[in-house]
Amino acid sequence: MLNPDWVGMGELNQKPNEHWFASQLDLVGLNGVGIFYLAMRRGLDYLAQNPNVDTRRIGVTGLSGGGWQTILLSSLDPRVEVSVPVAGFVSAQGRIERLPGEPGDLEQNPTDFLVGQDYSTLVALRAPRPTLLIYNAEDDCCFRAPLAKPYVFDPIVPFFQLYGKEEALQFYQSTSISAHNYGLEDRLQAYAFFVKHFHLTAASTEIPVGEDVKTYSELSGGIPEDNLTILGLARKMAGQFQRPPAPPNQAERAAWSSSQRATLRDVVRLHPVTVAHAFLLANTHHNQVESVSYRWEMSNGLGATGAWLKETATANAAPLTLVLNDGGKKAAATQLWGRVPEVALRMERGEQVLAVDLLFTGDAAPSEPNYLIAEMLAAEGERPLGMAAAQLVSLAHWAQSRWAPSRIRLETTGIRTQVVALVAAALEPRLFSEVAIHDGMHSLSYLQAKPVTYQQASDLFCLDLYKDFDLDTLAAAAEPTTVINDSYVELKPEGQ
Repeated sequence: MLNPDWVGMGELNQKPNEHWFASQLDLVGLNGVGIFYLAMRRGLDYLAQNPNVDTRRIGVTGLSGGGWQTILLSSLDPRVEVSVPVAGFVSAQGRIERLPGEPGDLEQNPTDFLVGQDYSTLVALRAPRPTLLIYNAEDDCCFRAPLAKPYVFDPIVPFFQLYGKEEALQFYQSTSISAHNYGLEDRLQAYAFFVKHFHLTAASTEIPVGEDVKTYSELSGGIPEDNLTILGLARKMAGQFQRPPAPPNQAERAAWSSSQRATLRDVVRLHPVTVAHAFLLANTHHNQVESVSYRWEMSNGLGATGAWLKETATANAAPLTLVLNDGGKKAAATQLWGRVPEVALRMERGEQVLAVDLLFTGDAAPSEPNYLIAEMLAAEGERPLGMAAAQLVSLAHWAQSRWAPSRIRLETTGIRTQVVALVAAALEPRLFSEVAIHDGMHSLSYLQAKPVTYQQASDLFCLDLYKDFDLDTLAAAAEPTTVINDSYVELKPEGQ
């Protein structure tokens, strides 16, 4: 029997090994799920090469994240004869229907994982090898048996029938413990299944092993001091990037910018949108200020919210500033640390202002936690960063047609809206005259140096983004748009 420490557990239980840091690997071009799969496969390699192991009778089982490991490894590797995942997964539809309770950690819904496949696909790949799915009827965590079975068992039975092996796929609902568990009832089912399909003569009852249980120190193998963590590996990979600078020659620079733009469209999976309808929600007209509040419905069915403001004497053709703030448009109108709010400052300068909450920000944020929605979108092939940038571009075009301002500029506060603005400006370099950045960062390396967590800025952890671009690259690709970054943040990396 082999029971390896999962990354982030046991001796590998270190803060930089938290599973959500897999997003840092995505950022540098390594899909974060890979490190989990490779660790599992290496354990299987060890067993397969062990002379004491009957390689015709290798099985895998585990609970929860261990159940996820079980189905992933045993569906992709034909060396696994018998598989018994316990309360480890459900379909994408099941996860979405029961948000926020069932999305799972980032490795369970890795980027692009659900494009054209699902966890039911993994179960189907097991056919005709013996597979027992165990779920708990009243699981206090996730994946309750009656809610999982219609998605990951019932549709898969025909695949095993094709091989004449319908009995090789079994489903068991545990009812003795109302919790997320691999208790005695579940274990006895697993024992019996392994005994049957490994053609063993041993009894399937549980043997008392209390006196044989080892302490943590007795089982400790030791970890080398220079052993990398998930975050440490991401930082190491980022340190190896050598992006060539933008060429100084004008003709070459134009070709370079065009190439960068094409790559960026692919990285952020850009799907352009338009404003399908602008809902007029409210207005004010007093104290020499007028405003209109909007909700925009986009052509893809998603939306954004915002408010247009100007002094009554300001002409509609006056310059327009689109104001974005990580804290939402309400934060953009609030005085902070003695600084004049962006909205008021631009109005005082005779400009009209459109303060906007894009997807995942302020009033336009979903009711469920942003990072869970972002996780599921990325797993299904979308990129939240690209979705927000597409909205920003479409709103700029809408404002252009609505008020015909002499120029449109962007002003952002915070790292999330900073990157959205730079991506939008790089995608349409002549749309904005200027991008002014407050409280941002000078490099995407900040995300790793701090480190910023997935929960704090899930939209920024876009697969391949930091591999192919940094903020200066985006700024160069945005020319002739002027980029002004008044952020002065320097961080020393925290623990590797």
